[in-house]
Amino acid sequence: MQISLSSRSSAREAMRFLALAILGSAVIAASARIALPMWPVPATLQSLAVLALGALGGARLGVASVLFYLAEGAMGLPVFAAGAAGPAVLAGPTAGFLLGFLPGAWIAAQARGGWLRAGATLLAAHLSMFIPGVLWLSGFVGLEHAWAVGFLVFVPGTVVKTALALAGLQLARR
Repeated sequence: MQISLSSRSSAREAMRFLALAILGSAVIAASARIALPMWPVPATLQSLAVLALGALGGARLGVASVLFYLAEGAMGLPVFAAGAAGPAVLAGPTAGFLLGFLPGAWIAAQARGGWLRAGATLLAAHLSMFIPGVLWLSGFVGLEHAWAVGFLVFVPGTVVKTALALAGLQLARR
């Protein structure tokens, strides 16, 4: 049986994509280790990693990286904040934020244009991570408290991380 050049090329591209997605999941996992212990949602650099993966790698790679990351954590690898792992994390207070990484990566991939347009898109991507997070958290602590401890406390960090993602994106484009 002979393998055509196009099928070898396709297989090579698929393996490259798979390797990059796994590397992306490792970046998210490493960013989870940089955390300020807050309750019930720790402050980490995960959202910055998700923004960067989506904006620089594109929607497919960003979303695939998040999916690998979530699967790794669900299987028991200690990839979540503070080394947490297992399916219970995906049912706990932070599950909505973790699942919010999916639309965040996809929206970040749409960041195009100059500073203002790309910055607005990255901010929208960052904020999209909070919607499922705060809604899910509200089931544990009530909506008002979820708003306070799941969003308001993170606003300064969100502004800084979004600005860092934007600066990185603009530098990468040059």
